[in-house]
Amino acid sequence: MSDEIHVRVEGRAGRITLDRPKALNALTHAMCLAIEQALDAWRDDDAVAAVVIDGAGDRAFCAGGDITAMHAAGLRGEWRYGQDFWRDEYRMNRKLFHFPKPVVAFLHGFTMGGGVGVGCHASHRVVNDTSRIAMPECGIGLVPDVGGSLWLARAPGRLGEFLGVTGYRMGPGDAIHAGFADFNAPGDWEALKARLCETGDPSVVDAASAAPPEAPLAAWQAEIDRLFAGETLGDIARGLAGEEGPAATHAREAMARNAPLSMACAVEIIHRLGDDPTIERALAQEFRFTYRALEHGDFVEGIRAQVIDKDRDPKWRHDGPEAVARAEVVRMLMPLGADGLNWEDEA
Repeated sequence: MSDEIHVRVEGRAGRITLDRPKALNALTHAMCLAIEQALDAWRDDDAVAAVVIDGAGDRAFCAGGDITAMHAAGLRGEWRYGQDFWRDEYRMNRKLFHFPKPVVAFLHGFTMGGGVGVGCHASHRVVNDTSRIAMPECGIGLVPDVGGSLWLARAPGRLGEFLGVTGYRMGPGDAIHAGFADFNAPGDWEALKARLCETGDPSVVDAASAAPPEAPLAAWQAEIDRLFAGETLGDIARGLAGEEGPAATHAREAMARNAPLSMACAVEIIHRLGDDPTIERALAQEFRFTYRALEHGDFVEGIRAQVIDKDRDPKWRHDGPEAVARAEVVRMLMPLGADGLNWEDEA
C-alpha cells in the first residue's frame, strides 16, 4: 500500500497523498480502505486540526477508479468483486463528506470519477488553471457515482443533467460555477500546503485565492436549461434534434458515444434526488446501478472498448438514447433490499 498512497501527520494536518502518478493516481480498493482508516484515526485526534489531500505527479489529482480488475472479474462472472469495491468506496465517500474537521483537497490536473469522490466531498476544494473535473462514467457504461450525483443534482438549473450525460470536462471556472470546487488558487500550492500543515487553519486557502476564471458553462446555462428540461433521456434526445447551439452540438456528439442505458439511469437518478438531495440518498441510488452494472449493464463492454482493447468502439445494449425503455431504467434502479447500503452502523 505504501507505493499507492502516503498517509501521515505533518504539523497540525493529517496528510493523504495519492501516489500512482503513472496511472494518473487511479484509486484502488486498498487506497479507498487506507483513506477510510486515516479518517477514522484522525476524527477524534486533537493533534489533527485539518486534513490535506493531494495527488502525486503533474497530470492528475485522481483520474478515476482502477477498473481493469473490474473487467477481469466481470468476464469471470464474479459480480461480487465490484459490489464489494463500491460498497467500501461509497462508505469512505460518505465519511469524507461528513468529516467534522476541515478537509482541503488540491484538485490539479484530471479529477474524474473516483477522484471526484475523494476530492469533491472535501470542505475546501482548490483548483487552478490545470484542473479538469468531470463525471465521464456514462462513457464506460456506468453512471456518475461516488456521490457525484449529489453535486449534479445541486448544480444550477439543468447543468447536472448535461454534465452527467455528456461527461463534459470542466475547467476551474466551470467547476466553481457548477459547485464541484470552491477556491481558485493560482499560486504556489506547495507553500500553501506547508502553511496549512503549520497552522491547521483552512482560512489560509481563502487568503491565497483569486477570483474564479471565466466559466464557459455559464454562457451556455440558458441553452442547457431549455434543452435538458425533459423528464427522460429520450425526451432530451428528441429536444436536441435540429438544435445548433454549442451546448446542443456538444451534447449530441457525447450522447452518440456514451452508453444509452447509463445515460438514461443518470438522468433518472438526478431527478429522483430532487431539490433537497443528500449524500446518503445519492450513494444509495448509485449503488443500485453499480451493484447490477457488471451483470446487467454495459460496464464490462465499456471497459473493454475504452481501457482494454482501446478500440473506442463499444457495442452497447441499445442503439441510441431513445431505445431505452422506461422499464429497463426501473429495473436497474430497483431497491436492493438487504443488499443495499445501510448507514445505521456508521458514524
